[in-house]
Amino acid sequence: MKKRMLPLIMLAVLVWAGYAALMAYDKYFPYGRMRETPAVRPYEKPIPVMEAGTVPVADPEAAYQAMEARKLRSPLLPGDPNAIARGQVVYATFCRQCHGRDHDGNGTVGQSFSPLPADLRSSRVQESMDGVLFQHISCGAGSGSRQPALATTIQISDRWSVIAYIKSIGVRG
Repeated sequence: MKKRMLPLIMLAVLVWAGYAALMAYDKYFPYGRMRETPAVRPYEKPIPVMEAGTVPVADPEAAYQAMEARKLRSPLLPGDPNAIARGQVVYATFCRQCHGRDHDGNGTVGQSFSPLPADLRSSRVQESMDGVLFQHISCGAGSGSRQPALATTIQISDRWSVIAYIKSIGVRG
């Protein structure tokens, strides 16, 4: 009986030590966890009902994608606090998982990418024209980048708000 109990006790201690080590690692892990990020639930707001006989005749997204990036201009006033606040909310919902809480590309998801997502406080990003950033967010950043096209995910006005927020954080010092 004693010969069977000793291995069982040792196994229990080993399982407990492994669990304690995992919990300590999880508690002091330097990056965020997926369970800590805000969830995106589609259709939380009711979908607006179109009036009978109404048919959309223009696609503003097509106009934005066809235009040269350097010719695109933000419809928002520079430094508009409402746009910046809205951009911060949208960033937290759609961008922080990759670009991170500190905007450095070390987000929960982004840290697994090679290369890392762009550091949004780098001079390269901060000095980019708004239209270029808008097209990168809308259409993806091009070859070698993992930036997804978010045109169908984020409304046009919210993309401009994210750009206002990114520009408001400034260059990393």
